[in-house]
Amino acid sequence: MTPEWYSLSWFSPETLRSFTWGQKLFLYGLLLIPFLFSIRWLLFVRFRQKLALTMPGKRFYWSLTSLLRFIPDLLVSMVVALIIIALARPQRINQRVELSSMGIDIMLVMDVSRSMLALDFQPNRLEVAKKLAKNFVNNRFQDRIGVVVFAGDAYSLAPLTTDYDLLNHLLGDINQNMIQNPETALGTAIAVTINRMRESNSKSKVAIIISDGESAAGNIDPLTAAKLAKVNQIKLYTILVGREGMVQAVNSEGKIVQQNNTVDETIMREISRIGDGRFYRASNAAALQSIFKQIDAYEKAPITEARYKDTEDFYQIYLRWALVCLVAWIATKCTFMNNILED
Repeated sequence: MTPEWYSLSWFSPETLRSFTWGQKLFLYGLLLIPFLFSIRWLLFVRFRQKLALTMPGKRFYWSLTSLLRFIPDLLVSMVVALIIIALARPQRINQRVELSSMGIDIMLVMDVSRSMLALDFQPNRLEVAKKLAKNFVNNRFQDRIGVVVFAGDAYSLAPLTTDYDLLNHLLGDINQNMIQNPETALGTAIAVTINRMRESNSKSKVAIIISDGESAAGNIDPLTAAKLAKVNQIKLYTILVGREGMVQAVNSEGKIVQQNNTVDETIMREISRIGDGRFYRASNAAALQSIFKQIDAYEKAPITEARYKDTEDFYQIYLRWALVCLVAWIATKCTFMNNILED
């Protein structure tokens, strides 16, 4: 609530610091006021000394009441200071920014099979993929994002939503025990993704498939599923994670063993080709992070920004105070009060 103009709160340091000054250079004029007042004081002292010389028999005593003669000068100084503050244009600016975006729909399709626990990524492939997926989500604006997890089966973990806090929570909870079938069903995962996205009215629909193995399960051929995705105007990005050759992995008993890791790039490349997307191969965490950044840049939606600035001036407040001080100066300088102050 804005105080009345006669409130002394307009002179508090908090209030003065809250202003934006339209003509800030005028504030330097306030530095001249103490200088001029000091000159007035020196002239007064000098005048008393001369008066003492011309009237040697007269003693002049100093008293606190003699300071009353400076009241008119003080009032004039206040008038000048208040006018300077008004000229500096104290104001408050409320800036409102409105952003509009043609949000796109993105489905993160994540492999949670046991092979995603391989230790060629630290701490493992799945944890790195989860972390980077969270970063990807946090860099989006007004995009609806959903999550599908798959191994030998697939199911939707999160529908398309803009609740990014919920998505981060669900991504953090992903683990290899979510689906008991340990194999990889790429076709089924794409089919579940299509079911989630086919009702979308978005002009741009994207699925990002993260997997480390060849499709060896499911009742739907991955290439057939990719063709269905294209019919539904869903763009498919595929990311193949992991190194070929001997890697440390976790077996069915939870023990770390050495195993030969083989990958089939052909199927992942073909899925991305059919789905009008891109294929990426990530052999380490840094490469996977770079891939997410590239996809984030490719699929940015245009954002329109509108800025509204509301400016409220408060110079009238200080002009009113200047008028009050001016009236007070006239009362002390041009009336019987002047005689009282001089005596």
